[in-house]
Formats: sequence, structure tokens, C-alpha cells
Amino acid sequence: MTSLREPTTSPSSRLDRLRFNREHGRVLTGSGVGWALDAMDVGLISFIIAALAVEWGLAPHETGWITSVGFIGMAIGASLGGLLADRLGRRQVFAITLLVYGVATGASALVGGVGALLVLRFLVGLGLGSELPVASTYVSEFAPARIRGRLVVILEAFWAVGWTASAVIGYFVVPLENGWRWAFALGAIPAAYALVVRWGLPESARWLERRGRIAEADAVVRRFEDAAPIDAAPVAEPEPEEAPASTATGFRALFAGGMARRTGALWLVWFCVNFSYYGAFIWIPTILVSRGFDLVTSFGYTLIITLAQLPGYAVAAWLIETWGRRATLSAFLVGSALSAVLFGTAGEVWQILLFGCLLSFFNLGAWGALYAVSPETYPTRVRATGAGWAAGVGRIASILAPLFTPWALQIGGPPLVFVVFAAFFAIAAAGAWLLPDLKGRALAS
Repeated sequence: MTSLREPTTSPSSRLDRLRFNREHGRVLTGSGVGWALDAMDVGLISFIIAALAVEWGLAPHETGWITSVGFIGMAIGASLGGLLADRLGRRQVFAITLLVYGVATGASALVGGVGALLVLRFLVGLGLGSELPVASTYVSEFAPARIRGRLVVILEAFWAVGWTASAVIGYFVVPLENGWRWAFALGAIPAAYALVVRWGLPESARWLERRGRIAEADAVVRRFEDAAPIDAAPVAEPEPEEAPASTATGFRALFAGGMARRTGALWLVWFCVNFSYYGAFIWIPTILVSRGFDLVTSFGYTLIITLAQLPGYAVAAWLIETWGRRATLSAFLVGSALSAVLFGTAGEVWQILLFGCLLSFFNLGAWGALYAVSPETYPTRVRATGAGWAAGVGRIASILAPLFTPWALQIGGPPLVFVVFAAFFAIAAAGAWLLPDLKGRALAS
């Protein structure tokens, strides 16, 4: 090992050879807190919908639209956020998106009807959809190659922290008088956290290098090098077929130079995973209420199911650098499919909790692996654009799923709904094998 810098080596190569250190920890934790706050907002809406359905006497299609309009905003935001991050920088867009959805969530606490809530939920989705692919790209670009997948899965694990926080708020706060308003007010915290992101975290050195701002990129990397020695072991570069040659930028670059197959496969997986995840987890509290459980009991069971996300992420973080990206993602998606079938046919309380926990374990482990592989699929010049468009296509499914679920529940009940979700998980598992696997390899520039 050596702590000597190599001035002839590019900033990107120097980042790949670093040990994990406190600067990586700052980037991971700073991004992870934002990620957790995102999850808290998305999770809260499932509890708030269940409460509003009772308080406002909402019809199923109205509750479905409250959820889906947010995902319309997320679809647009994911596509725009990635494009902006490739032009303006990762940190800048990350902070702006936190501010947008934090303010819109806080304002939702003041609404008096469905119309105003729909407008604000769209704005929330716009900010949230922009932030998630940018954050995963940001962490991926700082992570050393040999642990890059693991760090992105750990970033995604902050989602479980935020979703658990939403379940705690849903259980203790939402059932109170005007509790849903207080829940929305708590969701405004990201607006304040945006300032921490803007001023406390560095810009991506890979993005700076790609933009020709070498001195700034070098200064960022030096901060990381001062925190820990360089690992002298060489890092494998991407194979030629793993980094198709193209000079195209923007959206058209996602289909140029041999990128079309991997883009198509990534979009397929994102679409299927989003459909099943949001169709199931947004509606679990309402489904439990429809089975005869009261609101508080339903929220309590949902909290238990949510806690199973954490070990799912932990196992995925270990396997992704052991099995690789494709095998880990596919295995967790197969587990999700089987768990969905079992949960849909569960009748006893112990079955609901056990199979719900398994669904949570496998599904969120799959999410971790998917967020790890998405930024790796593309070179630096379009990395955020590629990850953002994949997320945007996935959000189309998240728009449709909350509308599909109440309709399918009326026709065939939970068994039909969860068999459909299982089929989507299975399709995603097959599509995962068409994605590149860059375990231990440097990112394409």
C-alpha cells in the first residue's frame, strides 16, 4: 500500500484505487439521509390515503389518483433530473430536488380537498423522481470499484430507514385528529436538508473530469486521498463490449453505439419492478383494512412487514460483490415472485406477517441491486441521463399500478392482484440477465 499520489493518473482512476474512508462515509451518509427522507414521503402517502379515505369518504378511484399523480410527477422528474445532472452537476440537482419536494410536501398539510392535494402531490413527485437516480449516480461515481455495488445497495438501504420512519409516523401520528396533516408537515424536513447537501458535499470528481474541469476534480480526489492510503492493486477496466463506443450525448446516446439492448433490458426491469412494488406496498395498509383489520392494527402489521426490508438490503449488499449484479438481482426477483403468490393467498395473521416479511425482504433486496447496476450501465457523460430515463420508464408502471390494484381487488381480490405482481417479478428476473455485470471493474468514462 502507498499514500503517494500519482499525478499522471486520472482522477477517476485514483478514486477507484482508494480504500473506503471517512470522505466516502460523508458522501454515503449525506446522500443516504436524503434518500431516507424520500422514502419517508413515499411511504407516508400509503398511510395518509387510508386515513383520508375514511375522513373524506373517498372513492377507490380517487385514492388511486392521489397516488398515481405523484408517480406522474416522478416519471417526468426522473427523466429531466438525469439530463440536468449531466449538464449542471450531481450535487446541484440533488439539492434542488430535495427543496422542491420538501416544500410541496409541507404545503400538503394545509389542503382542504382532493384537487389541491393532487397538484401538490404532482410537485412532490417531480422533485422525488429527479432526486433518486441522481443520488445513486453520485454515490456510484465516488465509490471504489471493488465495493461500488455494495455501497449503492447500502445507499438504497436508507430507503428502509425512511419507510420504517413513515410506518412509525403512520402508526402513532396519522390515526390522531388531523394526524395526516402533521404527517405531511414532518415530510417537509427535506427542504431544510437541501442546504446541507448543497454546501456540505463535494461535486462528483468524475463529472468534473468529464467536463474538462480537471483542477477541480483533482482537488476533490485529494480530499479523499488525504483521508486514506491508495490501494496499489490495479483495477480492471471495462471490457470493450461493456462500454460501447459512441460520442452521442443526451437521450439519443442511450440507443447509440450498441447501447440499445442494455437500455431496453434496463427499462424492462425497472417497469416490472415498479409495477409490482408500488402496486403492492402502497396498498398493503388499505388491503389489510379491507380484510377486516382496523386502521391501527393494519398500520402495525405494515410496520412489522416494513422492518424486513433491512435484512433484505444487508444480504443483497453482501451478495452483489460475491455473486455479481445479474445473479443477485435475478435471485431476489424470483424470491419476490414466490413471496407475492404466498402473500396473496395468506389468510391467517401469521401467514400475512410471514409472507409479507418475505415479500419485503426479497423485493427491497432486488431494489438495492437494481440501483447498483443502473448507473454502471452507462458512461459518465450520460450516466445520470440513463439512470434517470430508466427510473422514468419505471414510474410509468408506478402510475398504472395504484390504478390497477383497486380495480383488480374488486374483480379477484388479493389472490389475483398478487399473482399478477408475481408475473411481473418473474419477467424482471429474466430481463436482469441481459444487463451488464461490472463487478469489480472501473466505470466507463
